[in-house]
Amino acid sequence: MKNQIDVKKVKLSLLILVLLIILGILYLLFIHSGFVIPCFFHELTNLYCPGCGITRMILSLFQLDFYQAFRFNPHLFVLLPFFIVFAIIQYKRWLFNQKYLKIPNYVWNSILIITILFGILRNLEAFSFLAPTLIR
Repeated sequence: MKNQIDVKKVKLSLLILVLLIILGILYLLFIHSGFVIPCFFHELTNLYCPGCGITRMILSLFQLDFYQAFRFNPHLFVLLPFFIVFAIIQYKRWLFNQKYLKIPNYVWNSILIITILFGILRNLEAFSFLAPTLIR
């Protein structure tokens, strides 16, 4: 049983490595081709969803252009470090057979409410600075 768990962990670790390599290849393709994934919600409604600008934000982060990344999607830009740290902690705990950390429901509910409010506000004229903006 112990070896089976260890094999599963090695396989998952390899899967994560392969996914990171695929992300690296996609990054290179996006950078050299200028291709960005269109937001179908924006294409259909001409409104910005809470996720509009995420691809461009990530590409800006790869280029270490933090201000531009923030301008594309400030909501996720602020949340991303917390999600990354949480994922790393959970992965470490899983590797060493420790109990997972549980985020209380009120935290998830707060994130959901803030995300919905962000999606609404970024479409109002008074909050147009929240819309994905290219700074050059």
